Amino acid sequence: MRISVIAVALMVCLSSAYVAQGQAPAGASANASRYGIGVVDISYIFKNHLRFKAMMDQMKGDVKKIEDKLRDERRQIAKREEMLKSYKPGSANYKNLEEQLAEEKAKFNLRAAKERKELLEREAKIYYQTYLEVNDAVKYYAQRSKLGLVLRFNGDPIDPNRREDVLRAINKPVVYQGSVDITPDILQAVNRGAARPAAAQANRRPAIPGRRQ
Repeated sequence: MRISVIAVALMVCLSSAYVAQGQAPAGASANASRYGIGVVDISYIFKNHLRFKAMMDQMKGDVKKIEDKLRDERRQIAKREEMLKSYKPGSANYKNLEEQLAEEKAKFNLRAAKERKELLEREAKIYYQTYLEVNDAVKYYAQRSKLGLVLRFNGDPIDPNRREDVLRAINKPVVYQGSVDITPDILQAVNRGAARPAAAQANRRPAIPGRRQ
């Protein structure tokens, strides 16, 4: 039975695509299993964690809606304060409106404080939920790859013209790592199934001088 050249080529392409999708970006972490140690850039993962970014974007939208609503309420109170100026101090109308304004301001302040508290709690839950997910991914990866220690580090390039960057470089706990950066593998794990291949490629960790990818 003869197989067409096109069919063979199609099979080869499909096989190559399957292998490419199944492989983890092992370059940056090539020596992790060899040395039994890895480093991970948690900040980078948070910045490129697709579900975390989606939840934070949604929260930002909700924050804007709440701010707009509170701004409108504050504007209404300001209008009534201007109206108060038209009344004679000590008159019945002045006293009534003054009492109403005091009550409205108190309710507004309580409502604004409640909204702020709920937003902060919601933000904390999003961060904690993401932290647990990343922590579980690191733990699973370490156990599977037989790593006895995973250290946190910052892989951002250092700008010698920025004091903050220089101080960060001086104080960083990991001075050197030789291809034990498991960050790309962890990011791929937490983002698996959360984006199309094009989006995943867009979030690929950029090469940083002095580090093998």
